Amino acid sequence: MSATFALPIPAAAGSLEQYIQTVNSVPMLSQEEETELATRLHQHNDLDAARRLVMSHLRVVVSVARGYSGYGLQQADLIQEGNIGLMKAVKRFEPQRGVRLFSFAIHWIKAEIHEFILRNWRLVRVATTKPQRKLFFNLRSMKSGFAALSDKEARQIAEDLGVKPEEVREMETRMSGQDVALMADDNDDEGGYAPIDWLADAENEPTRQIEKKAFDRLQREGLEHALSTLDARSRRIVESRWLADDGGLTLHDLAAEYGVSAERIRQIEAKALQKMKQALVVA
Repeated sequence: MSATFALPIPAAAGSLEQYIQTVNSVPMLSQEEETELATRLHQHNDLDAARRLVMSHLRVVVSVARGYSGYGLQQADLIQEGNIGLMKAVKRFEPQRGVRLFSFAIHWIKAEIHEFILRNWRLVRVATTKPQRKLFFNLRSMKSGFAALSDKEARQIAEDLGVKPEEVREMETRMSGQDVALMADDNDDEGGYAPIDWLADAENEPTRQIEKKAFDRLQREGLEHALSTLDARSRRIVESRWLADDGGLTLHDLAAEYGVSAERIRQIEAKALQKMKQALVVA
């Protein structure tokens, strides 16, 4: 049995309201029924028993996911991640310990949703240590209102959660920021602008263009100087082999043109390139 066995459960990706109505219509199990189904699952690998355990607790996932609606993520995605946590909980559930599946599954559901939020929230990693994660998921509820935290409030929260006051401030800043689309909406007015309109193109920046033109000019002048040091045959070979727009001539083409062997053309070419290299160094 895999870590999260595949079960035919409803998907939350379609109509969310219809999904919630469906899972709420599934009756909860009694403690005796949970024990019987869990025993069948673990002793006989009964996937139908696993399905019934999961189905009867999908409403729990919906309830937990609603508590994380303030992070800018789709509710359906939070529910789907919570369902993965529920399936992990069902796999590990041991009713003989005297704990109901509802209580046992809460930890796994929240853990999976937490990981999903941390991976996706604003596409940045906002919490890397355990205290920072605790700060991330508790700061909203610990604030007394929508106003910015006072120094006293920040210090108190930091003390309660075992982090530094500046970490509280940083997290508050990140969580209070608003997501802004990089591209403008197609329905925006013609006079509207988006952040992409102010992003500079480094390649088209005026000083970069001037530098590029100067560099290209120096390259052309340097190449012309190096070519001028060659005799007519050597220059013809180099230009035909390396500077022709149509792909240039082969050694054999040039050998036929000058009535020598291809190896002789290669030797002339190598000597010419070496002479040009020396000319460029001197220049």
